Amino acid sequence: MTHSYFLGCPQWQHPDWNVLLPPGQSPLARYSQVLNCVEGNTTFYATPSQEQCRQWRSQVPDDFRFLFKFPRLITHDRLLSGVRPEVSDFLGILAPLTDVLGPFLLQLPAAFGPERLDHLWQFVEALPPPLTCAVEVRHSAFFAKGDAETALNRGLRERNIARVCLDSRALFTAAPDSETTRDAQRKKPRVPVHLLPVDAPPVVRYVGHPDLETNRPFLAPWIERTAAWIEEGKRPFIFMHMPNKGDALSLAALWNELLRKRVPTVGALRLDEAQPQMGLF
Repeated sequence: MTHSYFLGCPQWQHPDWNVLLPPGQSPLARYSQVLNCVEGNTTFYATPSQEQCRQWRSQVPDDFRFLFKFPRLITHDRLLSGVRPEVSDFLGILAPLTDVLGPFLLQLPAAFGPERLDHLWQFVEALPPPLTCAVEVRHSAFFAKGDAETALNRGLRERNIARVCLDSRALFTAAPDSETTRDAQRKKPRVPVHLLPVDAPPVVRYVGHPDLETNRPFLAPWIERTAAWIEEGKRPFIFMHMPNKGDALSLAALWNELLRKRVPTVGALRLDEAQPQMGLF
C-alpha cells in the first residue's frame, strides 16, 4: 500500500502511550501500527549496534520510515569537517535498515554558519545513493533573507534537498508556568518559519503548545499546506512534538482529526485498539 504522507513523533515509546497503542511484541511494533515514521533522535546521542538495527527492522512494516539524525560528533562537534570515516561507520551499522530509511535529519547547530556551506555540500554529495538527507539550520544568517540564506537555498535546490521547517511558534506563546514548558523553551530554537519549495518530500517538525486544544489555530495553516502537498503527490513527513513528550501522540491524533476534515481520504488514527498495519492511511 502507498500512503499519501508520513506522520510521526520524535520517539516510538513513552510510558503514557502504553494504554493508547494497540497490542504488539515491542514498543516499536505497537507504534508502527498507528504511525508510519519516527524521528531517530536516539542516534544523535548514541549509535546503536547493527544487531539492534536488525531487531528494529523486524518490528516495522515495509512502508515504515526512520528519519535518523546523524551523530552529534559529526554535526555539532566536527561541524561536518573531516568526518568521512565516522559517516561510513555509522551508515554501515544502519545497513539492516536501508530499505526503511527516509531522509536523514542533518541538524546543524547555530555554530554552523555561512562560511561552512562548502562543508555541507561536500558532505551531502558524498552520501552513497539512494541515501538522502533533509537539512535543518539554526544560524541566524540563514533566516535573514540575505546572501547567506540565498546561497543555502540555492544549494539545496540544486541538489534537491529539503530544508527542514521547524515551527516552534505555538510553544513560545505558552506561559512558562511549568518546568516542562520552561525546559522545552530553553532547548527548542526560536527561529522564523521559512519554507523552501523543492521536489524532495517536505519535512516539518511542529512543536506544540502544552495545552492541546490551543494548537488548533497554529496547526490550521499546516493542514492547508499538507493537503496541497498530498494533492501534488509530494508525501511530506510531519512530526509532532510537545513540551511533555507523552503528549505527542495526542497531538498527532488532533492533527489527524483536523487533516481528515480537509482530506477525507486520510483514514482515522485509531488508538486504544488492535488494528491492521498502518490503519492511519
